[in-house]
Amino acid sequence: MKILIILTTLFSLIKNKTEETSSYLYNSYIVYDSNTNKVLEGYSYKNQRGVASISKIMTAVLAIESGMLENFVAAPNEIKKGIGSSIYMEEGEVNSIEELVYGLMLRSGNDCAITIAYAVSGNIESFVNLMNQKAKEIGMKNTIFNNPSGLDEEDEGNLSTCEDMAILTSYAMKLETFRRITSTKAYKSTHHGIWVNKNKLLNQYEYAIGGKTGYTKKARRTLVTVAKKDDTEIVVVTLDCGGDFAFHKSLYEKWFDQYKTYLLIEKGNHTISNFNIKCDEDIYASFENTENLIIIFHIMKEEKKMLIHTNRDSIILGRCKVI
Repeated sequence: MKILIILTTLFSLIKNKTEETSSYLYNSYIVYDSNTNKVLEGYSYKNQRGVASISKIMTAVLAIESGMLENFVAAPNEIKKGIGSSIYMEEGEVNSIEELVYGLMLRSGNDCAITIAYAVSGNIESFVNLMNQKAKEIGMKNTIFNNPSGLDEEDEGNLSTCEDMAILTSYAMKLETFRRITSTKAYKSTHHGIWVNKNKLLNQYEYAIGGKTGYTKKARRTLVTVAKKDDTEIVVVTLDCGGDFAFHKSLYEKWFDQYKTYLLIEKGNHTISNFNIKCDEDIYASFENTENLIIIFHIMKEEKKMLIHTNRDSIILGRCKVI
């Protein structure tokens, strides 16, 4: 038996004049709704390129999910191979893995990436296998990780796309610890003074809440940022883009003006028309225009499911269970 419940809500969205993207030089970019996994705008965002240090987002995810954040580990001899960005650890220096993740995300420490890899997996090769397994698990279809740092002098480096990096960042932002660390503007380290986040957008744009910078001579500038306004959370990724911080800000201003995300149902238990509903995650929907929005809840008692549709999109936006 199917019971149809229709709730109609009027939402008014204002569409303002948008900035043109033609004033910026870029190889590829994407604007991505992290709540609905919808591509809002982009160019060549499926093209695979070197991504440099923004690949450290995956290293941070694996460190956080390892359950070892409170463990203290010594820097291995191999940190000497971590040329470029560094927090300047010495061999044998002891830090917590959580502090290494701060050094990884705020200062792009290649020595942090290497130390994390050895602490979590015992060696670089095993850790890289974990990176690639995780990429497949979360839907990154065009990504190949070769190291935990993003360096590309000794190998091909890490190859990915704007789309895949947006998928990864959206996944990472669902981790409370990652969200806290990536949004930190400055951190007082145990051994190396105060680390200031290289993501300048955190200080330049009021809605910025995270991201990661990257650069190598081969990959050129790469940048991931995240911004949130009300319930709308957007990820922007650029690969080989001049003026990237300004470009990201312009894209956020454009989309926050004409686009809005609505939280339809919060995670947890609910009662709808005498049915007990359990949602394992927050359910969102996002729209661009000013038409009336009709939200349709299909209560499927026998299948023990609730499907959510709207009059503006035929896809199922979320699933909840009837309990």
